[in-house]
Amino acid sequence: MKGTSIGEFEELCLLAVGVLYPEAYGLSIKDEIESRTGRSATISTVHSTLIRLEEKGFLQSEMGGATEARGGRTKRLFELTAFGKNVINEARELRNGMWRDIPKVIWEGSSK
Repeated sequence: MKGTSIGEFEELCLLAVGVLYPEAYGLSIKDEIESRTGRSATISTVHSTLIRLEEKGFLQSEMGGATEARGGRTKRLFELTAFGKNVINEARELRNGMWRDIPKVIWEGSSK
């Protein structure tokens, strides 16, 4: 599909939204990415990426209820759209196909 290429961080954000469903919000997504990758991410980078992914139609969001733990503040909850699910599935198929096509000799033999 045209216009469905995504960068690595965008892919990580989409995957984290899927993993955290139905509680995918900015801070939980940031924490999930950091714990899975061992890399740090800023909350502003996560938020700007989520907004961009929503503008592209890969995510949708709604405001969740206010909680006492958050001082009465609401949080924006993200969910994959059908288009977003297709995009991460295409990314997975592309990567898996390329992994499958690496000749076995690369892993077993040559030390070049």
